[in-house]
Amino acid sequence: MRAGVRRLGDLLGQALTRHEGADTLALVEQVRALARRPDNGAELARLLAGVDDPTAIVLARAFTAYFQLANITEQLYRSRELSDRAQGPLAETFARMGDALDAGTLERELASSIAGRLELRPVFTAHPTEASRRSVLDTLRRIADLLDADSPDVGTSRPADTERLGRRLAEMVDILWQTDELRVERPKPTDEARSAAYYLELIATEVLPDLLEELDLAFARVGIPLPAGARPLRFGSWAGGDRDGNPNVTPAVTLEVLTLQHEFGIRLLTSAVERLVKELTASTRVVTVSEGLVASLAADRVALPEVYERYVRLNAEEPYRLKCSYILARLAATRDRLAAGRPHVAGRDYAGLPDVLDDLAVMRVSLAAGDGSLVADGPLQRMIRTANAMGLALATLDIREHADKHHGALGALYDLLGELDVPYAELDRPARRALLSAELTRRRPLLGSAPPPLPDGALGALDLMRTIRVALDRFGADVIESYIVSMTRDVDDILAVAVLAREAGLVGVGFAGRPAWARIGFVPLFETVAELRSAGALLDGMLTDPSYRALVGARGDVQEVMLGYSDSSKDAGITASQWEIHKAQRDLRDIARRHGVVLRLFHGRGGSVGRGGGPSGEAIMAQPFGTLDGSIKVTEQGEVISDKYTLPQLARHNLEIALSAVVEASILHRSARLSPAVLAGWDATMQAVADSAREAYQAFVANPALVPFFLAATPVEELGNLNIGSRPSRRPGGSGGLADLRAIPWVFGWTQSRIILPGWFGVGTGLAAARAAGAGDTLADMYHSWHFFRTFLGNVQMTLAKSDLAIAERYVTTLTGDLAPTGAPGAAGSTSAAGSAIFETIRAEHARTVREVLAVTGQRELLENAPTLRHTLEVRDAYLAPLHALQISLLARSRAAGPDADPHLRRALLLTINGIAAGLRNTG
Repeated sequence: MRAGVRRLGDLLGQALTRHEGADTLALVEQVRALARRPDNGAELARLLAGVDDPTAIVLARAFTAYFQLANITEQLYRSRELSDRAQGPLAETFARMGDALDAGTLERELASSIAGRLELRPVFTAHPTEASRRSVLDTLRRIADLLDADSPDVGTSRPADTERLGRRLAEMVDILWQTDELRVERPKPTDEARSAAYYLELIATEVLPDLLEELDLAFARVGIPLPAGARPLRFGSWAGGDRDGNPNVTPAVTLEVLTLQHEFGIRLLTSAVERLVKELTASTRVVTVSEGLVASLAADRVALPEVYERYVRLNAEEPYRLKCSYILARLAATRDRLAAGRPHVAGRDYAGLPDVLDDLAVMRVSLAAGDGSLVADGPLQRMIRTANAMGLALATLDIREHADKHHGALGALYDLLGELDVPYAELDRPARRALLSAELTRRRPLLGSAPPPLPDGALGALDLMRTIRVALDRFGADVIESYIVSMTRDVDDILAVAVLAREAGLVGVGFAGRPAWARIGFVPLFETVAELRSAGALLDGMLTDPSYRALVGARGDVQEVMLGYSDSSKDAGITASQWEIHKAQRDLRDIARRHGVVLRLFHGRGGSVGRGGGPSGEAIMAQPFGTLDGSIKVTEQGEVISDKYTLPQLARHNLEIALSAVVEASILHRSARLSPAVLAGWDATMQAVADSAREAYQAFVANPALVPFFLAATPVEELGNLNIGSRPSRRPGGSGGLADLRAIPWVFGWTQSRIILPGWFGVGTGLAAARAAGAGDTLADMYHSWHFFRTFLGNVQMTLAKSDLAIAERYVTTLTGDLAPTGAPGAAGSTSAAGSAIFETIRAEHARTVREVLAVTGQRELLENAPTLRHTLEVRDAYLAPLHALQISLLARSRAAGPDADPHLRRALLLTINGIAAGLRNTG
């Protein structure tokens, strides 16, 4: 791997010399050498202060390109290492399952039932933490392919091949240098949807067929056949559906994104069927076909006579190829219908995925009955499994909206009716709950056929519901399944959105003998510590309400609940956040069981540890026992998507790890592995750790000088100009305090200055308090035997290792010279007393956290048990240091210039943000 990085680094140096000159390359090397000298960066700062803006751009681009090349090389060699392993995660999990079945500790009927409802759903969000453009990612993927082909492990047969591959590698590095890293304008939701589709297409074509086949065979080996209609792996998306805080996501945009997704999905299915045409060459001169296939072809001939006339001469004796021709024609007609917004015509196009699967199933049954089981269970079954996973749209779209929007709409409607004694907005929550619960049982519409004028907010909420109905009618039943209610605080927040959905004809509790129906499900999102603590009681209240319980029954007795990691961490610190989420899952599990519903948890994790990030498999296994009952959703955000899914081998491995963890947690981890007494003791210790950590964190963020310090010591204000997402980075209408900052820029900013505070602050105080109370041995036992605690400290340890307070001190010293208590920082100068005090608090807590983590884990240094990761971070630091020094210099220069700063200066600054994000990776 080091050889690969050196090779690409040399090629980058050659490209830099060709385009910028040898003097520029020499300057790059000089900056890199000075950044490694132990003089606190004084000489480097003097050098950079004399660098003009265009040269600063070149420097930032050079170090950023190095990290991009180093990242893709690491990903390539990591994927190679994984592929060389004798046994993968799925094999290991199913070996344990087989042992449990043989020993009688696992009931076969239970395992079979869970297998049927098994579903891992990664949800690709549009959250703005991916700083790299698609053009750059495409080039890096091609570089990885060339580097892999030219590896000594692969070997080339002739010197000419080696020379050719070497030249092409140099060409691609040159192309990378000539490609602009920054987006010209902020992406639209449709651009974000295209980005998600790019990765989903790669997964569908290069990962899913083999992965799902392995899962199929693994279940078969333990004697549990996976049902034909099972969907163990699916994908979701928020691009075009996440309206909370994003005014760019309108109902029209949602329909546009769904149309776009279907263009990609249908194209993908078309390519898969075209491959089947080449493989399903069975002839009736050799084999017999089923009566079902014969009848299906006869119906196809009536519905699509032009297809029959075109292909009968070629495929008269090849019925499977003829059937594929009909499928291709229907897929093309479906694409055209959706693009034009025309209604479905039975027989000529597809109403949704089930119709496609029916056509494929007819062929599979016929092949299996005619001694063609190898083909039926081979290429055809692989396509069926992949189609089941991706659908016609690649991903199911979630809708998310803030709870206050629904109450605002209902307030306008009820106030127009004039039925209430007081305005709707003045009702307390119990009164709202009673009103809305009763409303769900009524048949009346709140609005007549010719509604009076309504405020824009009310119209927006109603238009969204009508858009969902249009989408379900046009695209199919599974195109939108979940409506997520942000900031859910009580039962009335869920009943409000249910009443609005009833108004649009999406749900009904049933009348005159008709059963309840619900075309979508409603998902409370618990984001703050207070909401997490009341999550169980709120779910109980929802399921106790007869009207709402009927809607859940109509959804197959499945209730989805989303847990937000970001805001709880920003409000209370990482320790309290992680612990409250863990406890909330236990409460939700117990409440769901008591009401006889299947709980589907949706984890809203970010890429950084401060927003719930970390290895997915570890996070799934760290959940409380019995929480997972077959189905789980997990967000995939920003740069995590490119890190996991750019290379097919890594995409395969990451999905396999997560899938095997879901299987194990759902089937093998349904009961406690430790005694109640031990768990109670650990709970008490963890609660003490969390309480002390939260107090320390909240006291720190309560300092009125903190927000000015944060804005001064990090480039968070400049982040808004990077054009990495369609959603604004600040909440509208705020007063400029901490609450106005979204969780993503809060984490991103601290990461850029290498403090990375959200990932560790308070942990040391919490652990020290527990140790002082005599729980030192208990903490060690918890680390060695409790998956939750071990995973938590492992993620904190990685964040501590990425922190660098020596670099951070340079940001503070240079940039926090004149902190006003309520405003932005002034010009750079000597560090203010407030800034110094804040940084000393950070430094003390960092040292305390390192000391306590090492004491619990029994290590002498951070990442002692992960030497490869430690070495990787050390190598990266040699190239990150110059970028940090350059960013500090440019921030001071830019802020001194104010609004009149030169565009080249601003561009250079943004490039340093991009480069540091590339170097540190999980930053958002």
